[in-house]
Amino acid sequence: QVQLVESGGGFVQPGGSLRLSCTISGSTLEYHAIGWFRQAPGKEREGLSCINSSDGSTDYADSVKSRFTISRDTANASVYLQMNSLKPEDTAKYYCAADPDLYCSGTWRATDFRSWGQGTQVTVSS
Repeated sequence: QVQLVESGGGFVQPGGSLRLSCTISGSTLEYHAIGWFRQAPGKEREGLSCINSSDGSTDYADSVKSRFTISRDTANASVYLQMNSLKPEDTAKYYCAADPDLYCSGTWRATDFRSWGQGTQVTVSS
């Protein structure tokens, strides 16, 4: 079974940057699609970005496409989310998720992913 651990969250001022990390164990990164999601209090879980480990292709939600970048480090079994130009509305708990059967292209949802991390909190405030 895949285990996912997120890190890198914290407190940042508007306009700042953070890089979130998702470290994967218990399976091979190459066989999974990895997604980043976030959930703010009282809101639904929102898909942000996804990377297909089979070929490195990526997909983004329109809301973050110009500011967030997903990447992977296969040697370290990690996937990253670089977040720039952060806004107060980016405040949420951020999660990574993995699935061995999914290929992210077009529409993908939280229910498409089988394994989840515990999340890391990101707070953007002045």
